Amino acid sequence: MTTFAKTGLIGMMLAGTTALPAMAQDISWIYCGDRIDPVHENYIAEWEAMNEGWTVTPEVVGWAQCQDKATTLAAAGSPVGMAYVGSRTLKEFAINELIVPVPMSEDEMALYYPHIVDTVTFEGTQWGVPIAFSTKAMYWNKDIFEAAGLDPESPPTTWEETIDAARQITENTDFSGYGLSAKTFDNTMHQFLHWVYTNNGQIIDSDDNIVMDSPEVLQALEAYRDITPYSVPGATAYEQNEMRAIFLDGQVGMLQASIGTAFRAMETDMNWGVTNLPTGPAAEGPGTLLITDSLVVFSETGVEDKAIEFAKFITSPDVQLEYEMSPDAGLTPLRPSAAVDDLVAEAPHWAPYIDGIEFGGPEPLFTDYTGFQNVMIEMVQAVVTGDAEPADALTRAAGQLEDYK
Repeated sequence: MTTFAKTGLIGMMLAGTTALPAMAQDISWIYCGDRIDPVHENYIAEWEAMNEGWTVTPEVVGWAQCQDKATTLAAAGSPVGMAYVGSRTLKEFAINELIVPVPMSEDEMALYYPHIVDTVTFEGTQWGVPIAFSTKAMYWNKDIFEAAGLDPESPPTTWEETIDAARQITENTDFSGYGLSAKTFDNTMHQFLHWVYTNNGQIIDSDDNIVMDSPEVLQALEAYRDITPYSVPGATAYEQNEMRAIFLDGQVGMLQASIGTAFRAMETDMNWGVTNLPTGPAAEGPGTLLITDSLVVFSETGVEDKAIEFAKFITSPDVQLEYEMSPDAGLTPLRPSAAVDDLVAEAPHWAPYIDGIEFGGPEPLFTDYTGFQNVMIEMVQAVVTGDAEPADALTRAAGQLEDYK
């Protein structure tokens, strides 16, 4: 691969390290979460039975620490065989030569929904295997809509309609119109990117050009400014899960959220609905940010080829669908199938999560993802708090991102 200077936090950790190969017959796996999903437990055992002499040893690490632990071990020269990471970090891992490519055939790529493979592709090569996928849809509280004089069965379909509905709720009821998250969390950036991808915008193109300072992205930032007065007061105090709790408590009219919100809403007595994300004036169709987490295979372990084989097995279509459909997963399916079609027919609240994929966009890949994230959060917060006009904030942020691409 092309040799690059070491970058970001990974680059600092790499200084002065020497690789120590792992044991040849075991694939160690940093597994994010509170426990191993039973689906994965079953298929680990099946794979081991088919591969005599090989074992897979998962280490369960909490969500807040798992990726940092995998990175620290790799940079210290003691990499695990495989780890679960946010796909947004793949470019940084690849440039620092911590992971090996996991190339996909055309037949493999064709099995996924559009743009999914883009979330793990850098310089034309795949650097991970998607294992989890998230999209967003918009929820609305039908009782709040009715109280505000809005049609409870007709949610807004455009940004303009959304802002107007939020205004009417705020002015005509004791509730907030919209749940806007702008705390110093990564989901503040994610929430904004959903607006970018519902207006045919981009942050960085396939040639690594920063293209964020565009009419499409400016319109998204202006819409953020315009909806802030009708959102929950003090948006910078709330991250996504906190705002979701406010919605589920029946205190806000509209919210963009993942499929897990539907499962929680079913446990309440709320009269709710879910629909496609509203679109901006430049949209070509319903969109969403496409967020994936991936399995990456670390270099200098001695088990790279077998780890790639296992990673593809544990994310193969039948295994992956079984995992996605497990009760606690709360994931959007990665691949279309007859089973997914049946799911949407039986549970229509799934449809918006699938509809947005075609016109959605991948999470942008940067060499210093934390730097990118912080620039985006600062831009959003500056507009939400009124400290900067959208055009000025956007131009400044686009310039800053040149340092992180």
